[in-house]
Amino acid sequence: MTAAEFTAIVPVAGAGTRLRPHTHTYPKVLLTVGDKPIIGHILDELSEAGVKKIVMVIGNMGDKIKAYVSGKYPRLDVSYVTQEEPRGLGHAIWLTRSAVQGPALVMLGDTIISADLRKFTRGPEDCIAVKAVEDPRRFGVVEIKGGRITGMVEKPLKPASDLAIVGIYSFRDSRRLFDALDSLVKSGRTTRGEIQLTDAMALMLKGGHRFRPVPIEGWYDCGKPETLLETNRYILSRKKPAYRAPGCVVIEPVYISPRARVSNSIIGPNASIGCGAVADHSIISDSIINENAVIMNMSLTRSLVGPGASIIGRREQINIGESSEIRFDKAACEL
Repeated sequence: MTAAEFTAIVPVAGAGTRLRPHTHTYPKVLLTVGDKPIIGHILDELSEAGVKKIVMVIGNMGDKIKAYVSGKYPRLDVSYVTQEEPRGLGHAIWLTRSAVQGPALVMLGDTIISADLRKFTRGPEDCIAVKAVEDPRRFGVVEIKGGRITGMVEKPLKPASDLAIVGIYSFRDSRRLFDALDSLVKSGRTTRGEIQLTDAMALMLKGGHRFRPVPIEGWYDCGKPETLLETNRYILSRKKPAYRAPGCVVIEPVYISPRARVSNSIIGPNASIGCGAVADHSIISDSIINENAVIMNMSLTRSLVGPGASIIGRREQINIGESSEIRFDKAACEL
């Protein structure tokens, strides 16, 4: 099979509670990491691999995701399914059953994975991405013997291995997957209150289905402020300088959008300045400044500034959501 024969299922309906206050008014997948929103990295990887059709599972604020995708990726064949209530990853994928036929490639919308997708789309077997982690109790966990997956459990209290399922799955015949998910939905079986994809794959495994593990090295979480900043550092380290700000000191690696206005500032290292953002008389390092934010007279490090937020003054660390405003009038930073 080739990647063009697969339909990609990308669930992006998660509430992103660990990234609040940003996700109160903004979808997590539209937060910037590196030089573009999280979902932009995922769509780029799918497009570069040759995937032609994508089904996205959206939830609250799904219209903002649609607007971004249609504006930035008009040539992709993207359709949408809405998950009205958060009932788990398995439920989100089950909702796409009428929109997906034939082979399917599932890519989670809350992580950025550097992987050769040909390992998932070529060959005769279904595949699951795995990676050794320090605390596997937070993930679905697999057991492997003879190069095959022999068991899997979602978030086990006593993991049988340290190999976590990390966000890419391929299914040569998606009907088998949907049949297993349908069984879970009809029976009402949940794990920790949610319908889990891992439980559906465990049912398939019990019925004699075969899965091959694909070890992944480049797996970057975007679920918490600290991991989002860590992922931002990784992506910036792989990018060539895109833009330099006249009159400023730029310490690579950084990304400054050509549509940002940066003046009289020191930017970097490990700073991302989004489209339409303004930074003046400020020092910004190890931070993400999202689109249309305004930073003036500030010294920021290890900070996330949401879209349209405005901060005027001085403070060492900030985590501020969309369209917020903070002023520290007596603490102006002279550069």
